[in-house]
Amino acid sequence: MSGYEANERFVQESTVEPEHIARARAHALELGAAPISPAVGAQVAVLAAASRALNVVEVGTGGGVSGLWLLHGSPRATLTTIDSEPEHLGAARAAFAEARIPAARARFITGRAADVLPRMNEASYDIVLIDADPEGVIEYVEHGLRLVRAGGTVLVPRVLAGGAVADPVRRDSVTTAYRSLIQEVQTSPAVFGALSTTGEGLLQLTTVTPLT
Repeated sequence: MSGYEANERFVQESTVEPEHIARARAHALELGAAPISPAVGAQVAVLAAASRALNVVEVGTGGGVSGLWLLHGSPRATLTTIDSEPEHLGAARAAFAEARIPAARARFITGRAADVLPRMNEASYDIVLIDADPEGVIEYVEHGLRLVRAGGTVLVPRVLAGGAVADPVRRDSVTTAYRSLIQEVQTSPAVFGALSTTGEGLLQLTTVTPLT
């Protein structure tokens, strides 16, 4: 086992997932959903806590797992969760109810992100997490950057595509989309970007706050 693999395994094994999120994960996996890993969830929670997020959007519920991690980090936040799979939204609703999250703090929208995001208010959210339809990720990130306030953050898990992005031979549409996204944000003056290799990877984009 390489040093990198040993570090990765240690991080995964050292991350403690709250019981209510672990139960949501088990149910999500039964449904065939693909929730973010505990290590990425913990990072998401830290970012939500650090930004004192009050208004959050997620695209792709992961059966409620990512939303629970976001609200774990920022218990006062209101979450809007979007998914094209009604069953996954139903699982998220049940998980939130079990976690005793007030109904007023969660809004569930069934639909395709490409249809829903353009109708949402710009500069109105602290965090937008995008975990759906990899081939449309660049379009979704563009919408996300429009939706977050100045200094807000867009999060994209799974951006390393299981190691495929780092393999120059891989040219499939998903790998190319993620690779293009990472390359574009590195040179953008509009965002601060950071790429974490923990778990399945997490791209973090925080919009630049204009000087006054």
